[in-house]
Amino acid sequence: RAAGCIIFGSDQEVAGVMRAVRRCNATGAFSWIGSDGWSARGLVSNDNEPEVEGTLSVQPQANPVKGFEEYFLNLTVENNRRNPWFVEFWEDHFKCRYPNSSRTPYNKKYTKPCTTKQRLTKQDTAFEDQLQFVSDAVMAFAYAFRDMHQDLCHGKAGLCDAMKPTKGTKLLQYLRKVDFEGLSGDKFKFDKNGDGPARYNIIHFKQISAKKYKWVRVGKYLEGELRLNMSEIQFKLGHPQPPESVCSLPCELGQAKKYVEGERCCWHCFNCTQYQIRHPKDETQCIQCRRGTLPDETHSTCRDIPEEFLRPESGWAIGAMSLSASGILVTLFVCGVFLRHNDTPVVRASGRELSYVLLLGILLCYLVTFTLVLKPTNVVCSIQRFAAGFCFTVVYAALLTKTNRISRIFRAGSAKRPSFISPRSQLIICCGLIFVQILINAIWMIIDPARAMHHYPMMEDNLLVCNNYIDASYMIAFAFPTVLIVVCTVYAILTRKIPEAFNESKHIGLTMYTTCVIWCAFVPLYYGTGSNIALRITSMSVTISLSASVTLICLFSPKLYIILIRPERNVRPTVRAGRPNQTRSSAITATNASMMGPVTATTVLTAATCDQNKALNKHIASTIDCSTQSECYELELKDQKNGKPPATCTSRSTQTTNKDEEHHVVTSNKESPDVIASASNKESKSNTTTTTTTTAPTKRLNSNARIGNGPLSQSDVSL
Repeated sequence: RAAGCIIFGSDQEVAGVMRAVRRCNATGAFSWIGSDGWSARGLVSNDNEPEVEGTLSVQPQANPVKGFEEYFLNLTVENNRRNPWFVEFWEDHFKCRYPNSSRTPYNKKYTKPCTTKQRLTKQDTAFEDQLQFVSDAVMAFAYAFRDMHQDLCHGKAGLCDAMKPTKGTKLLQYLRKVDFEGLSGDKFKFDKNGDGPARYNIIHFKQISAKKYKWVRVGKYLEGELRLNMSEIQFKLGHPQPPESVCSLPCELGQAKKYVEGERCCWHCFNCTQYQIRHPKDETQCIQCRRGTLPDETHSTCRDIPEEFLRPESGWAIGAMSLSASGILVTLFVCGVFLRHNDTPVVRASGRELSYVLLLGILLCYLVTFTLVLKPTNVVCSIQRFAAGFCFTVVYAALLTKTNRISRIFRAGSAKRPSFISPRSQLIICCGLIFVQILINAIWMIIDPARAMHHYPMMEDNLLVCNNYIDASYMIAFAFPTVLIVVCTVYAILTRKIPEAFNESKHIGLTMYTTCVIWCAFVPLYYGTGSNIALRITSMSVTISLSASVTLICLFSPKLYIILIRPERNVRPTVRAGRPNQTRSSAITATNASMMGPVTATTVLTAATCDQNKALNKHIASTIDCSTQSECYELELKDQKNGKPPATCTSRSTQTTNKDEEHHVVTSNKESPDVIASASNKESKSNTTTTTTTTAPTKRLNSNARIGNGPLSQSDVSL
């Protein structure tokens, strides 16, 4: 596979190689790089021109030795005194036999005698170019001996005793120090390695015309500097481009080398993977780009991936913020309505203090979205971590306080007033629950501070997120609100069967059921979107907004309906004494002003709800004889079987009244109105005695009957 060959050898050896190339029909298959031992030698190139064509070689640069040519051309056999081989040169040059010369293998073929008239001329005499090096070598020793003689003999002529004998190591020291100008005019000195000056001519054997070849100089190398005239180089006639001579082609971008065993010039190329680059210092290795970087187009360097985070202008963020902005406007509208009608019965009956706390929590839920879409920083992450759980805690702490109060009032087992049902107590309980969440967040911040970090779910990703999103530790912020939701839902279930008049518990129940459904859908969505931080943040934001919206709609829309659309119902309730509607069992008329507003519908109390009536009797309106209700319920069942009309039942107590006018009970409280309950019948006579007859199973409550075990204060029944 290699087309370029560097060949060292003598001219005779290289000439044999060229003949072998011709015999193998490999002419033109190789390009030669020659050494100075055979380049520019006629023995090599003669008769081998096509094989030698395109050769590049080096020759030591040498200049003519001044005076040597004239000296040598004037030499004859007669005047030669120094060269013992001059006679043999003369015989070979003129192809003659000198008289009385010794017989040699070279002159035995010559028969013509040499004459004294023969002379050397420039036309028939070729001089070696390397004569300068012979001259420089002789001159170097001459200068070394001179310097040595001056140091040891101090200018005394001839050899002094200090130079008898002369050691080679001593002479070498002087030889390394010589510095002179040679007979060729070039400076000469040895370098630190003991070599002479590196001066070379770059020569090229090329075909200058059809079948006409010549060695030409195309460059030079002088003491570390290479100068090459590429326009003069021609490897083949008409083809100046150099041939390719490789064992293996260079690897492409993104590839590394795997060398063939035992061959340093041959290798296989293999591709670096999608996320690797070739090692900058070792071309045989690929290295993996660190997280947050990707290889460039050439797979030579790793470049940083631009940061990605949920930007406020993205579609996800705009959708979440639009929902939150709508919720904020509605919440502010509700707050405005409540503040404007702050002293009306509906607002007061709603428990103003907890209602405003609830609205504050709902507003915070909507505002959380705007912190979730900010660029993550350590401060922003801390705010997000605190706000996400805190807003829920405010909402569900207020709801839990409401449901717990309703449950304790209606499930009380005695006439004793339940503890901690005043507005101040309710606010203290609510604030205590909120403080628990604050404490949890504070401990969490100390143990594991919130911080912004880079997340790399995929090699192509470089997400700037808060550390809570990586390991889903945000669930810690929602742990306590989740407990509040569960407990509040349990209370909503327990209070679902209280009298219809107290129907805010049903709305709270609807709120909690819907909230549980939303959160059951959110949890798997949150954990299932770990690789999509934008979707995870958006799902959390939408879940928070939906939970707030459910609470806002379910709890406040009925109140707004009464305040804005049915204002005639937003009045202080009054229950007049009169004949109750005929029912299937005992009945009382109970008006509730502590939940949804005044409700004037008659509440039916059957034996099946006797236990609830006990709580109602003791803490809301009056004590009703449950045994009498039970008897009436049995009579009712018999009448239904016999097809008789239902009977009206009154209590066993006997009371009289001397008032003919209507009786009503109106109570008020500075904080919230009482539940007003009255069971009375208007009789036509001024003095009527309630009796029990034997001809008809009718037992009726007198309009002046004493209700309960005594008068109730406002705080006993305010919800």
